[in-house]
Amino acid sequence: MPAAYCNVALPVPLRTTFTYAVPEALRGQVMPGSRVLAPFRKKSLVGVVVEMVEAPPEGAKIREISNVLDLLPALTPKLIELGHWIAGYYLAPIGEVFRAMLPPVTDLSLRRETVLTETGWTLIADLGVGMALTDLSTQQVDFLRKLSEKKGPALLGSSTKLGIAPEDLQRLQRRGFLEIRESMQGRKRKTQRIVAWKGPQGSSAQLGEKEERMRLLLTTERGPLPLAKLLKLPEVSRAVVERMLRDALLDSWEEAIDPAEDPFDSGYIPPAHSLNEAQDRAFSAIRSRFELGEFGVLLLHGVTGSGKTEVYLRSVQEALARGKTALVLVPEIALTLWVGRQCRAWFGAHFEGVAVLHSALSDVERTREWWRVRNGQARVVVGTRSAIFAPVENLGLIIVDEEQENSYKQEETPRYHGRDVAIVRAKLESAAALLGSATPSLETYHHAVNGKYELLTITTRVENRSLASVEIVDLRQDFAQTFQASPISRVLHDGIAECLEFNTQALVLINRRGYSWSVLCRSCGASVQCVNCSISMTHHKSRNRLECHYCGSIQPVPKTCPKCDSKYVYFFGEGSEHLEERMRKEFPGARIARLDRDTARTKQQYQETLGAFAGGALDILVGTQMLAKGHDFQRVTLVGVVSADSSLSLPDFRAAERTFQLLTQVAGRAGRGELPGRVLIQTFYPEHYAIQDAVRQDYLSFYERELNFRRLMGYPPFSSLANVIVRDKNLENAIRWSRRLSEYFSPHDGKGVRVLGPASAPLARLKKEHRYQFLLKSPKRSQLTKLLSGALSFCDANAIPQTAVLVDMDPLSLL
Repeated sequence: MPAAYCNVALPVPLRTTFTYAVPEALRGQVMPGSRVLAPFRKKSLVGVVVEMVEAPPEGAKIREISNVLDLLPALTPKLIELGHWIAGYYLAPIGEVFRAMLPPVTDLSLRRETVLTETGWTLIADLGVGMALTDLSTQQVDFLRKLSEKKGPALLGSSTKLGIAPEDLQRLQRRGFLEIRESMQGRKRKTQRIVAWKGPQGSSAQLGEKEERMRLLLTTERGPLPLAKLLKLPEVSRAVVERMLRDALLDSWEEAIDPAEDPFDSGYIPPAHSLNEAQDRAFSAIRSRFELGEFGVLLLHGVTGSGKTEVYLRSVQEALARGKTALVLVPEIALTLWVGRQCRAWFGAHFEGVAVLHSALSDVERTREWWRVRNGQARVVVGTRSAIFAPVENLGLIIVDEEQENSYKQEETPRYHGRDVAIVRAKLESAAALLGSATPSLETYHHAVNGKYELLTITTRVENRSLASVEIVDLRQDFAQTFQASPISRVLHDGIAECLEFNTQALVLINRRGYSWSVLCRSCGASVQCVNCSISMTHHKSRNRLECHYCGSIQPVPKTCPKCDSKYVYFFGEGSEHLEERMRKEFPGARIARLDRDTARTKQQYQETLGAFAGGALDILVGTQMLAKGHDFQRVTLVGVVSADSSLSLPDFRAAERTFQLLTQVAGRAGRGELPGRVLIQTFYPEHYAIQDAVRQDYLSFYERELNFRRLMGYPPFSSLANVIVRDKNLENAIRWSRRLSEYFSPHDGKGVRVLGPASAPLARLKKEHRYQFLLKSPKRSQLTKLLSGALSFCDANAIPQTAVLVDMDPLSLL
């Protein structure tokens, strides 16, 4: 008999599941992983069944679930196990964990269909000649016969229309006679035709001038392109494209139009289809892991431009050849469709098994892609952080590109880290986890050095191209010589002028957007603060307003000081908008653009700017850290970094690591083509080891120095860290609850756990909430988790709201 009760995880901020009764009509349909509609208080919520139970808790008032949304459980058993691990490790409400794992609930209708399996066809054939002996009921056998007579799959409607009870249908499925599939039906997708090169990979004397131009466009310069984009390029005509398609020099396929269009215009590193010696060694080690058929973590540490993408594609190909599936995580939405298109070009245009998942897709498209994966129609999934929850089965490989990136850390509940979840999922699935980076996080590299992960190293660039030369510009000396406090040093000015003279391009990075950092009063020294947050407002000159980059609030630019009414208002510090304006004044004939979150509020604007730069329509591109990685501009010979040391002053033990990573990554943007590259790093602290090691692009030296600092201070990887924030709009509540929580922590301080706080958080007020902070460190993660679990129970017992206490395990930001 099917179980009459089930435990359901609901998307509410409570760390428990809820028991519901299963109506008799739905028994047999409800299984672990199924989405159900359940009443909760005065509304209905979509929850996930995590387990079936025989009896409810004693004395509990039990309500019934209203409906089952899936005949095929939305989540696989391995994903349910992963969800429980996330809830336990990150101390997150179980229902919010599963909500993050599920596709959006849309207005699409579910198309449910059933087909006979090989076992079912064999049974029908044996019954036809009187050879089968079966314990199936007459109703079940009749249903199987009806299925065998249908030309296509049978659509599933109500049980009365099917002529079979739901429990009988589930029994036939469990015994392998039939398979139930689900797909989303609804709006018709808008598609575009993608064109890729299919002919010989190198330059060939047999190719004509037009064919050679097309080969360069679709391999070296751009990569696979939508036909509409391709036809807009110079020297390309529809007649030539159609002729080359007929001659099998080009290949094409239909692809959904993605709202987060890919950065094909930002440069393209084509699959070379051949590996150099270092790449081949790395790939051989990955293949050996597949042959073992067991879990393992590999770190691919390759310098910028070393061809890590090529190794990724070979590894995915190897996984598919062994009948496995693969997950590829990338740090930015803009890279997802590009990597997916790389896979399509690599495996063949007619390979339909690539799905792309990220938050910029519409709910309809994301749900559609998600169900393609769940139904086994996609064997390769490419996406950002949340794609780690893609319901692929028979998983053989998980790739995490640029594993050190902060974007893999979720800043809202559940506060999981995509890289760490990828490793745990690989372990649950007995798969290989491949982490890749030119600047691995200190924790990851430490694990690799100590043998916990397998270390694979590529020390040279593709085609033995040399790394760009990196120079420090000491701003103290520059000021002593020029007596001007300009964001553009004399050396950087001369370098840009040289680029303009020789018709090459320059990238200039400044890691602050806006026009000025803050607005100060010269009379009283007060700055204009956000009304919701304890942070200075940033001046945006083009919009003529002040903005808070944390809560988004806006204020007009004051003409007098709000505090003392003085007219001596001063705009302090330079941002990307200020730098762009200064560039236009100093280089009036140059074609200049800016790329930051203000100018690229949509993916289309982002692509237009990058496309113009890649196509040679711009000479200088000014931007924030979104320029620092992932792009391959062939004509960039100069990269300038303004205010390289600004992040070193942040109250964060990872400040040096982030500075080193940013500088190393941005240095990798120069000299990626035939022309040599030069990088100029402007700083007031040229002696700092993060900057010195970035100049030499010497990761190992930086690692050793930073590791000694972490060891001395007891920071990760030598301890586990947790950040606990107590918050409330009422200051008295925040203070009172912090004191109460301190009473719980105090007896445990020094007994395997170091408790720092409570103290006012670096951002003492954020989005109108007052915030107090505890920082907990322990060499044993289990001890830290146990203490924090007890703290949350203590809060429940002392009427401290669960929403008032935020626990961030393994935090990347302490603000």
